[in-house]
Amino acid sequence: MLVGEAGKNRRGRSRWSGVPRWARLCTIFGTVLMLLSGAVLVGYEALVARYEGSVGKADLFGDQAAGAKERKSDIKGPLNILLVGIDPRNPKQRPLADSIMVLHVPAGLDRAYLFSVPRDLYVDIPEFSKAGYAGGKGKLNGAMSHGSVVPGGGDPDAARGFELLAKTVQQVTGIKRFDAGAIINFNGFTKIVDAMGGVDMYIERDVRSEHRKPDGTLREGNPNGEGYIGPQAEYQKGNAHLKGWQALDYVRQRYPRNGVPDADYGRQRHQQQFIKAMADQAFSADVVTNPVKLDRVVRAAGESLIFNGRGSSIVDYAIALKNLRSSSIETIKLPGGAVNSGSRYLGERFEPGVEDFFTALHNEQLDAFLLEHPDFRQVTK
Repeated sequence: MLVGEAGKNRRGRSRWSGVPRWARLCTIFGTVLMLLSGAVLVGYEALVARYEGSVGKADLFGDQAAGAKERKSDIKGPLNILLVGIDPRNPKQRPLADSIMVLHVPAGLDRAYLFSVPRDLYVDIPEFSKAGYAGGKGKLNGAMSHGSVVPGGGDPDAARGFELLAKTVQQVTGIKRFDAGAIINFNGFTKIVDAMGGVDMYIERDVRSEHRKPDGTLREGNPNGEGYIGPQAEYQKGNAHLKGWQALDYVRQRYPRNGVPDADYGRQRHQQQFIKAMADQAFSADVVTNPVKLDRVVRAAGESLIFNGRGSSIVDYAIALKNLRSSSIETIKLPGGAVNSGSRYLGERFEPGVEDFFTALHNEQLDAFLLEHPDFRQVTK
């Protein structure tokens, strides 16, 4: 995936090479909160010196190509931050946006709204000359794939794909401009969770793994057809302590046969539940009062991110959002349904009320909207 200069480490290799399928985004926001907890303890300058260099950087919005000058680091709300997890498979294959979330932070910068945009949303993807893409209709996650093409050959460029995805999400939501964006990889997910010693969360229902055995090893493919065979890892309803591989596996599950009757919408909810649990763990005394553990956590976070703050660093955002806590994050569900052409499934669509949600977001009236539409509040426990 990220190839080209922006996506390479100091040795010239893509930091994303060989990454297995990444199962959803959900640790990016937790990562930002981890940096916040670090900022409180070690201070701004120390964070810059120790971690800023390890965070991957890329021109995710095409600003550098357009000749835009970086702004001074004066972060003011409201903010809209695009968070994307990708499914690279291998660096030669065009990436798909496997998970897409938007974090909206009002002007006070002390609370936020988090919502998922379905990856299968059936949308108009705009023309994108940088990748030689003429535009067309398709699933939202395909925007990253179309945008990642490098005309004339070469490995796909996920940073360029992110740019087209951002343009498409702006078109869908009416958000005029994203203030920051980030991508995280699979290895980062598990490393961050394990660096914290695991994450405690409430499992809302019994779920069985499609992909993993109880010991964490991969299940075998079914020689007689699609799917996997063999014993399955299980996540039972109630309080649980998840290791890195378990957390990744749990938030991947989306099939009714595995205990997720609402499919991808259930998976989105599980992602959001885990974000809040991860943020709580990042702020726990077990992490913030343990210098060795905190150092491992923040270092793993730095090494796992590709971040673009449009002139402001991730540490600048950490300082600006220092008063944000998981208890002040309102998780949102956007209702939708299937789009079919005859018997052919084309993707997902939003229900009509979602347009009113986006209007309320633009007008900074989400509190009033949610009072009138409580069904948009996501159940996170």
